Amino acid sequence: MIEYRRLREFPDGMLERVAGWYRAAHWIAPGEDAGFLRPALLGSFLTAGAFDGAELVGIGRALSDGCSDAYIQDVVVSPERRGKGIGRGLIQFLTAELRRSGVDWIALVGEPGTEGFYRKLRWEPQAGFLMWKCPGE
Repeated sequence: MIEYRRLREFPDGMLERVAGWYRAAHWIAPGEDAGFLRPALLGSFLTAGAFDGAELVGIGRALSDGCSDAYIQDVVVSPERRGKGIGRGLIQFLTAELRRSGVDWIALVGEPGTEGFYRKLRWEPQAGFLMWKCPGE
């Protein structure tokens, strides 16, 4: 049975495992430094882990002001555990914890091809809104 809980500490072994998942998802290029992970996870309003016993099998985080708005990002599951509802559980856990904190506007940016996943969770695309990104220097 998968257990979902808040994470507040990120030992090196855990970060190496998560970095491998980020690489598998193509969020970190092969050979690219994953040193940003610890400050990113620690700096998030909420970071959650999915555990099968003592084994971490998925992770997700949310950025928030803690009172009104939040953005869920970086939900990733161990490649060998995908398709078993763990990502859904992480989204549901993050959403419930955010609402418990009083956050009532929760959004995320999904990768192309994930529309069906989020629709099954009853998330709604926001027609008329555009994602904007600052250009690199």
